Amino acid sequence: MRLTTRTNLAARVLMFCAANPGTQVRSAQIAAACNASANHVARVVQQLQSEGFLSTRRGRTGGLQLARPPSAISIGTVFRLFETEIPFAECFDPVANTCPLTGTCRLKRYLTRALDAFYQELDRVTLDDLTQGNCGLDRLLALSPALPGACDASDLASDRGPAAAVRRNGP
Repeated sequence: MRLTTRTNLAARVLMFCAANPGTQVRSAQIAAACNASANHVARVVQQLQSEGFLSTRRGRTGGLQLARPPSAISIGTVFRLFETEIPFAECFDPVANTCPLTGTCRLKRYLTRALDAFYQELDRVTLDDLTQGNCGLDRLLALSPALPGACDASDLASDRGPAAAVRRNGP
């Protein structure tokens, strides 16, 4: 499975905004920091805004920021929003499916279960899990430098949050 560029950018946009809480950021800043096309970022921002993940303000002092707290943004929900437009396999698209095996193939059932498991795992992850205490991410994405002593070397590679604890310790 491979995520679409739009899904990847959606995660980057949200992480950038989370790394700059309370700050109106610009799409161009996100595009530069995330090595992405400004046009692609703008399209992703528009979709995230229309779904209530971002608030935007036009004009000279405009920009965008999270419309919800990072703890209230489910990564599974965001990924579904961007991934469901494209069928996982041809047999998942009733309009364009030309596979002659559709009536007898069992693979679709297993793929459906695998996709459900993938999204169930991501449903347990919030934007906060990805960003809170992630000093390495802050160093890459924050528009202003962290306060001295805010991060130490042990914070750089740590994997924090409830989802990480479950991965380490099991369900």
